[in-house]
Amino acid sequence: MSSVDRQLDDLHETITSELPADITVSDVKYEGPELVVYTRDPKKFARQGDLIRQLASKLRKRITVRPDPDALERPRDAREKVMKVIPDEAGVTDLDFHEDTGEVVIEAEKPGMVIGRHGSTLRDITKEVGWTPEVVRTPPIESSTVSNVRNFLKQERDERRDILERVGRQIHREEMSDDEYVRITTLGCCREVGRAAFILSTPETRILIDCGDKPGAEGEVPYLQVPEALGAGAQNLDAVVLTHAHLDHSALIPILFKYGYDGPIYTTEPTRDLMGLLQLDYLDVAAKEGRAPPYDSEQVREAIKHTIPLEYGDVTDIAPDVKLTMHNAGHILGSAVTHFHIGDGLYNVAFSGDIHYDDTRLFNGAVNDFPRVETLVMESTYGGRNDYQTDQDDAEERLKQVINDTHDRGGKVLIPAFAVGRSQEMMLVLEEAMRSGDIPEMPVHLDGMIWEATAIHTTYPEYLRDDLRDRIFHEDKNPFLADQFNHIDAGEDERQEIADGGPCIILTTSGMVTGGPIMSWLRHLASEEESTLTFVGYQAQGTLGRRLQSGWDEVPINDGESGRGSKISLKMDVETVDGFSGHADRQGLMNFVKTMNPRPEKVLCVHGDESSTQDLSSALYHEHNIRTFAPKNLETFRFL
Repeated sequence: MSSVDRQLDDLHETITSELPADITVSDVKYEGPELVVYTRDPKKFARQGDLIRQLASKLRKRITVRPDPDALERPRDAREKVMKVIPDEAGVTDLDFHEDTGEVVIEAEKPGMVIGRHGSTLRDITKEVGWTPEVVRTPPIESSTVSNVRNFLKQERDERRDILERVGRQIHREEMSDDEYVRITTLGCCREVGRAAFILSTPETRILIDCGDKPGAEGEVPYLQVPEALGAGAQNLDAVVLTHAHLDHSALIPILFKYGYDGPIYTTEPTRDLMGLLQLDYLDVAAKEGRAPPYDSEQVREAIKHTIPLEYGDVTDIAPDVKLTMHNAGHILGSAVTHFHIGDGLYNVAFSGDIHYDDTRLFNGAVNDFPRVETLVMESTYGGRNDYQTDQDDAEERLKQVINDTHDRGGKVLIPAFAVGRSQEMMLVLEEAMRSGDIPEMPVHLDGMIWEATAIHTTYPEYLRDDLRDRIFHEDKNPFLADQFNHIDAGEDERQEIADGGPCIILTTSGMVTGGPIMSWLRHLASEEESTLTFVGYQAQGTLGRRLQSGWDEVPINDGESGRGSKISLKMDVETVDGFSGHADRQGLMNFVKTMNPRPEKVLCVHGDESSTQDLSSALYHEHNIRTFAPKNLETFRFL
């Protein structure tokens, strides 16, 4: 008998001894980080309201209780009873019964009303029918991504349970080594922006944090071939942790499955959905540009199938000697600062991912409240000594001025923006500016993936800023549903019609002008002196966006099928409006560290160009007397 089987037998015995005599336990299993308890008496379990919480506290594990299939009411009978328990105002749109696990997935417009105060309605459902309810939100804006992910995971339930059971046994395996050390190896994004990837190693465990590409630099990928990573075999990775969905952090995660990885990906639920959306678009753009993609859509599906979503603040075992907690990073939807607690109080490491320290229109500011962090791996995108962004109110005023001036000339405002994050921020600014009369009412055309990304935002309002979440809950106040917004879905014909029309605002991908619909818009509008190309986000070195921002007046255009290139003259005004970045500026980064209590002993400054990482490293050392580093790629740091 394996050590895990012995653990489960002991847990079965302990749980049975803690339960009232009339509640039986038929099986106990690990599924991912959770302990799943199967019972023939789910209704009695539900009547003991605090029983699960008491067990979780005693065993120090996340516990899910599921009914045995033979204890369930027939779905046809249960459906009617479930609907009687749930208030009509909840807006239930679907009930999906899964007899293999005894779960009923309830999709509702207002999930909070299905859950009830402190989970009271969920307990009432189980008391009534024995099924274990799981609640998901009906997207206020229909999202093909959310629908496809949910349907795919439904189809793959059996295989996914096998994956979770295997992962659960791996997490709870017996520790084999008496050594104690913690190491971080840098595989990318050191003294550069992009291709984020790090390995966190202990004697028991090897974890990959992020695995992205480098914008504007085809072929520059993380150093996955080294022994610390895939060089020793993908099966030697215990887990992958993804901080957020932007491609410079997530693009190459599917390639891990191409090379034999079969383990879990830990991230938040919205990041899982956005990851799938952006990776599939990544493949689509590569195909259109005649590049061979590094993986195919099957590997994207494998990544989604292997994802274990976590909520902010949940402390989760992901290895025998590692606990992971995710916290809001304030950068994009679902972005996370990831905190790793290693050993029994041995060491703590946090990876900031990309952060925005202050509140924005979209998100609450990044969380930096950790019990302990000995080492912080910190982004430095705007870490340079002069990298101070414009105040957000001033930035909005400047944007309104650009729009008003362009409108008065009869021109169009073309804004390249990331589909995820900056576009939704822009939508909120524009909706309010038109509502308050600060800019004229005019169409705002959304091209590329922006509308789909916006739909995903409205599916997960609990990840948005508090007041915005409340507005989305009231359909008549949802700012993303304003009449001005037009989703471009007719492609080139619709773009031509808009280009021939009157003043308008165009939000389009890609944010760094590295391909996608922005290239089509430049073909249409580059020669219009009355129009304005407006940058509102970071333009990485090597990208066309950075070159145009720096004064280039020619736009290289690929002629598509012929493969030949040409150039068109850029006569549009070019403006940069700082203050809308999803990244903290120099002061925000300094404040993030300054307000940590306790502060870290060491800080690794990464994800910035060479001068930014070195400037931030120096400033943190001099201001806080912290040991700081601006590592190069392929360095390894040992902390114990």
